[in-house]
Amino acid sequence: MSVEDGEPPGSTIGVLTPPAADGGLGSTRWSRSKARQLLPTVEPHLGASSPPDSVVAQSRISARSRAFRRSFYPEATNAEWCDWQWQVRHRIQDLPGIERVLRLSEAERNALTRQDHILPVAVTPYYMSLLDPDAPAHPLRRTIIPNEAELVASPGEEEDPLGEDNQSPVKCLVHRYPDRVLFLVTRFCSAYCRFCTRSRLVGHRAGPPFSLEQWEQAIQYIAAKPQVRDVLVSGGDPLTLPDERLDWLLSRLRAIEHVEIIRVGSKVPAVLPQRVTPALIRVLRKYHPLWVSLHFTHPDELTPEAALACSRLADAGIPLGSQTVLLAGVNDDVQTMKRLVHGLMRVRVRPYYLYQCDPILGSAHFRTPVEKGLEIIGGLRGHTTGYAVPTYVIDAPGGGGKIPLLPEYYAGREGNTVLLRNYEGKIYRYPDTAPCDT
Repeated sequence: MSVEDGEPPGSTIGVLTPPAADGGLGSTRWSRSKARQLLPTVEPHLGASSPPDSVVAQSRISARSRAFRRSFYPEATNAEWCDWQWQVRHRIQDLPGIERVLRLSEAERNALTRQDHILPVAVTPYYMSLLDPDAPAHPLRRTIIPNEAELVASPGEEEDPLGEDNQSPVKCLVHRYPDRVLFLVTRFCSAYCRFCTRSRLVGHRAGPPFSLEQWEQAIQYIAAKPQVRDVLVSGGDPLTLPDERLDWLLSRLRAIEHVEIIRVGSKVPAVLPQRVTPALIRVLRKYHPLWVSLHFTHPDELTPEAALACSRLADAGIPLGSQTVLLAGVNDDVQTMKRLVHGLMRVRVRPYYLYQCDPILGSAHFRTPVEKGLEIIGGLRGHTTGYAVPTYVIDAPGGGGKIPLLPEYYAGREGNTVLLRNYEGKIYRYPDTAPCDT
């Protein structure tokens, strides 16, 4: 049975354990029809009815979004624009739709005309409103609109550069580190970033959706591994799941005694902030300790709508961290990165990781020299609060895990003195007994 596409009629689900009233697990045997009631499809639950006006009262519409809606979606009401399901239903996914809004370059048009790129195209109307219609080099536009450069594979690039498939004991689960696992619960994203590490796994071209049986196998694997204390729920984007299904999934994980921490990885606040509704918050806050890792790339994403989404999550007691990918022509200079990390701090998101772009197929035009990342960290350290300085990491190809990189602050030793280089490049001495030779 496909979780995302529904199940075949007449099939049986066996024994499942739905959430009890207190958020724990029940133990009643239940039918396939009952499962359907509690567990709607993984693909966003898109109703046909118009959203109530209360949606607007619970949302925020920036002047830019309002002007864009009037120009390109004049038939849409404010309530519809603020409804995340409307946003998903009206995603822009083809050349005519994108061309209606953007003046395309030849490289963009060529990429959209060809069908041999791995990653599908999808942009929410909200996120499209943030793009410069006349500038192909606009940072956000580069991250979301295909370019023919992504169709060129360069040496060292692979579909699965991190070796996740080799560290997957069961479908949709990656177990790389001893005490934590990555649980890929959906292939669906509301918008597809062109530099996506898991481009091979997301979107309709990647294969059939994950099934409920595959979810069950992953949960059973976690339950059988007492050393697993931390589960990162990712995908695709897990916050595109309907509230009921996300509630069910988190309750199953929280019921495993040795799972201490649940983390959720999502780009929803940046590309679909309307999804962070009061109803979603009510689901998430039941499962503390729960952390959310967000994906912000550029300060232009820090809109009033995104700020509201982050505020709702933070007000619910959910710690927020941002994992930013370093991208050539997007955020690869100190001033842009400083604007981003300062903006994140203002909306209570801790800049957590700065990733060197993974060598997926067709990513050469996005990857910077490693020295550029070190330069940016050096330009932040000492020039802003330490809370705003992310850790620069390379996720080692082949499954080696995250390896942090730092500018050279340790300058060596003179006898019982350690030489330290500060953010200004000045040398300072720290008294320290030299290690004994053995």
